[in-house]
Formats: sequence, C-alpha cells, structure tokens
Amino acid sequence: MILQTLHVVFATLFGAVVGSFLNVVILRLPNEGESIAFPASHCPVCKAPLHWYENIPLLSYLFLFGKCGHCKTGISLQYPLVELTMAGLAAALMGRYGVSFEFVCLFFFCAALLVIIVIDIHHQIIPDIISLPGIAAGIIFSVFSTTLTWQSSLIGVAAGGGVLYLIALCYFIIRKIDGMGGGDIKLLAMIGAWLGWQSLPFVIFASSLSGSIIGIIAMVYQKKGARTRIPFGPFLSIAAFIFVFYSEKILYLFQLYLNGQWP
Repeated sequence: MILQTLHVVFATLFGAVVGSFLNVVILRLPNEGESIAFPASHCPVCKAPLHWYENIPLLSYLFLFGKCGHCKTGISLQYPLVELTMAGLAAALMGRYGVSFEFVCLFFFCAALLVIIVIDIHHQIIPDIISLPGIAAGIIFSVFSTTLTWQSSLIGVAAGGGVLYLIALCYFIIRKIDGMGGGDIKLLAMIGAWLGWQSLPFVIFASSLSGSIIGIIAMVYQKKGARTRIPFGPFLSIAAFIFVFYSEKILYLFQLYLNGQWP
C-alpha cells in the first residue's frame, strides 16, 4: 500500500513537470518554424530568460503571485491549469494501471490530448504533427498492449476517421459549407487507434452531446446563430479521457442497453 502511494506521488510530480513542458509546446507549436526546445523558457512579453526557481511547476506561479518576475506582466492561468491537469491525469493513470506498459503509453496519449485541447481552443486547429504520428503510435501500442488488440485498433482508425468524414461530407452537401475540419477527423482516428473501435460510440455520443449543449449556449451568448463556431477537438478529447478511466463501466452499460436491460 505504501509503495503504491509512493508510485502515485511520483506520477503526480512527474505529470506536473511534463505539464510544464506541455505549456511550451502549446505556446510554440502553432507558430510555424518555431522550436519547442530552443530558446530556453522565457517570458513571452519581455523575453527575459526564466531562472530555475521561476520554472517550478505550480509553485512558481504561486510564489510569483501570477506575474513575471521581471516585467510584472500577468501570467496566464493556463500555465498552472495545464500542469495541474497533467499531474491529475498521471495520478489517475497510475492508480488505474500501476507501473506498467499501459501507464507509460497512455500517459503520453493523454498528454497529446491535453495539448490538442488547449491549441484547438486558442487557434481552432489540431496539428497534424500530433494526430498523424499519434495514429501510428496507437497502432504500435495495440500490438504490445494487454488491453487492446491490433485488430480493434485498426478498425478504430478506419471507423473513427470514416464516421466523421461522412458526417462532414453530408454537412457540406446539405449546407455547402465546411462544418468540421480535417483535424477532427484525424483526431477521432487517433482516438480509435489508442482505444479501439469499441470506444467510438461513447466518444462520438458524449462529444456530440456536450458540444451541442455548449454550441447552443455559445449561439445565444454570441448572437451569431448558425455562424457560431466552436472547436470540436476538446469535446472529443475529454470524451476519450473519460473512456480511458471508465471503459469497463461504459461498455457494461452499453451492453445492458443493447440487451434491453438498461437499469
């Protein structure tokens, strides 16, 4: 029990550190030609390099009172939120999978989804440099995984990408405008690769339901009607997070529904 607790604590700390790096990726990846490794971490406003004590996940934000130590410009709340979210995901993954191959691989899968969520919110794009290698990585993961078969992964890629492609095509035929970007199609194919085709009914249903609710709220608030646009990637990614941790319960309830035994 003590060893398991230590594993969770270590995973939490490691997740926070990785979350700090993810903030760099989120900031720089959408800028074509900008490296995520160089230059070293610095204030995006005054460009002053950060000292080591200004780069400690979560704690530095608190110690600096949410402001740059050099120019006193406010630091976005996004930075500690991403670090905290990744720390929480790492702790939850360790609690569910323990020290295992699945933990390591799904940790990076969740990290990729977190980057996609924030970039899509800010820029309404899903970088191919994440989704396309992510599809290949998911298929490779399935070959060695004890929780996913390679057949399920391959079908997940084809079905995930195919379903959203057909939806986007039908929307375009009916409305004569693009209603869904290619990034969303590749993202669902990536999710299918990592979680298998069995995850797709839940991911599509949950993301569509939550996206519709938020979309209606946005339409009322923005007063743009059908011209209101919200990124769909975050809803797909959050649904995938839920399936990672509650797949057995979700599939069990789905089976009950199919058998007419819904509680």
